[in-house]
Amino acid sequence: MSKPITEIDDPRLVKALAHPLRIRILGILEQRSATPKELAEILDVQLENLSYHVRTLRDFGFIKLERRRMVKGAVEHRYGMVARPRITADVWQQLPAMVREALDAASLDQIWDVVTRAVTQDKMSRPESQMARRTARLDEQGFADMSKVVGQAVDKLVEIEKQSAQRLRKHESAEVPTVLVAMLFDAPDDDGADNGGRADGTAHSKSRRRAPANIGK
Repeated sequence: MSKPITEIDDPRLVKALAHPLRIRILGILEQRSATPKELAEILDVQLENLSYHVRTLRDFGFIKLERRRMVKGAVEHRYGMVARPRITADVWQQLPAMVREALDAASLDQIWDVVTRAVTQDKMSRPESQMARRTARLDEQGFADMSKVVGQAVDKLVEIEKQSAQRLRKHESAEVPTVLVAMLFDAPDDDGADNGGRADGTAHSKSRRRAPANIGK
């Protein structure tokens, strides 16, 4: 089994993720552990097909076997996510356009699904919730500077999450399940000028360290 990955600096590892089903598997395992059978039922795919992708993610070190037990005469394997790795800027530039498009499409599918469910379940009513869309006129230096700020913000958010986890383990506070999303990208040609919006407080980083939706970029 490969060593757990925290920083993806090999294009071959990124290509291993360039499959929508694998990204969806990681999205589930980021939230909780699951067996291949449970994953197959959630994702509505055949168990044999699902198991192949689980083994691939395990062999590359993205997920790990957390528990093995006998259930009705068969061995049940329960998997969990090892860490949220990030794709370096250099590797992202080396990837074929088709691979980059596949990763971004899978990320956006997941983000859209989460946001849609959050809206329908009234999960954005908390006063501290943040949502923003803002276009900006930047030169290359401005884009690089803004990307750096986003990356630093995401790193800070990760630290806040770790501190919260410590308090939760000590039962000092109640858990607030949260989704964080941050984006910075070239505006599409048909996007109108829109400078409105509130300060964005989210955390899926594309700050020149990239990855699928449930992996830190």
